[in-house]
Amino acid sequence: MTDLSQSVVATIAASIASPSERWRQRARAHLDTLTKPLGSLGRLEDLAAQMVAILEDKHSQPLRKAVYVFAADHGITAEGVSAYPREVTHQMVLNFLAQGAAVSVLARLHGAALHVVDVGVDAEFADVDGLIHRKVARGTANMLRGPAMTDAELAQALQTGADLATDAVAAGETMIAVGEMGIGNTTAASAIACAVTGAAAVDATGRGTGVDDAVHGRKIAVVEAVLQQHFAGLSETAAPLEILRCVGGLEIAAMTGFILGAAARRCIVVLDGFISTAAAALAIAIAPAAQGYLIAGHRSQEPGHALLLERLQLRPVLTLEMRLGEASGAVLAMPVLASALSLYTQMATFASAGVSEKA
Repeated sequence: MTDLSQSVVATIAASIASPSERWRQRARAHLDTLTKPLGSLGRLEDLAAQMVAILEDKHSQPLRKAVYVFAADHGITAEGVSAYPREVTHQMVLNFLAQGAAVSVLARLHGAALHVVDVGVDAEFADVDGLIHRKVARGTANMLRGPAMTDAELAQALQTGADLATDAVAAGETMIAVGEMGIGNTTAASAIACAVTGAAAVDATGRGTGVDDAVHGRKIAVVEAVLQQHFAGLSETAAPLEILRCVGGLEIAAMTGFILGAAARRCIVVLDGFISTAAAALAIAIAPAAQGYLIAGHRSQEPGHALLLERLQLRPVLTLEMRLGEASGAVLAMPVLASALSLYTQMATFASAGVSEKA
């Protein structure tokens, strides 16, 4: 049952409208007047038009970039599906805050404010400075042995994400990368990808943190068993909140709520890799109008990511064979997106530059 979590998302979903088609068409028309051959900026033109449609009359204002990294642990790690122990989640959160992680470096380099959120790490952070404390529980339950979360935990995690999106927009942030940290979360994302797309576990389950063949085979078997336990015999695809409740994790639920909240407030959302795209797939299943606010920052090496990108009809900005997580790929895409919008707002038109157009 997902009555509590359904009540959380229902109001948010009802307030989400698709980005403005009028502004998109206006952007397309303006792009065609710039001093370049028609369409010569390729996908940058598509991205610029999408962002103008999202931001509307605010598109000429400087972008305020931010990155939110949601951290949580997963009970499924008890099944030996990861190359690293779950303690690494806690250790990496500290590394983020100490500015030693990849996303810390990239956020600093590209002028994106880094926000790290503890939504379910199996450790206490006490007086750690700079961390957003929103712990729902100390990790999820083992999804192979039962549901990963209670409905109350799911509702709290969703609300946490939605509230943080509200805070982000109130602080003036207009382009937000969404990422995560959680040992075991590629197993959860693989189960979500299968539940959403109908793909077989062997086609959606990758090597995550770089597991060997034996662990990879065990991981596939675990995903198959999870799907059999929770979703076998259904006549149709399971409801998105039921998928989240059964599979987890808390950080995926928080990202789902954040994506919905950001879309409701007309914010550009830059997805990272497999796990954040799994959250996006669930968000779009809840509120299809949210899709227009999403930009896929990159395509990871995880096979399930390709399945989800195809399902959501999202084309990644970058393909760099990454599989790190942390929102690292999303932050790397931000300079490309900022460039697209700057070209749109700052290039001269044929008329203003006195340049002859094509005969």
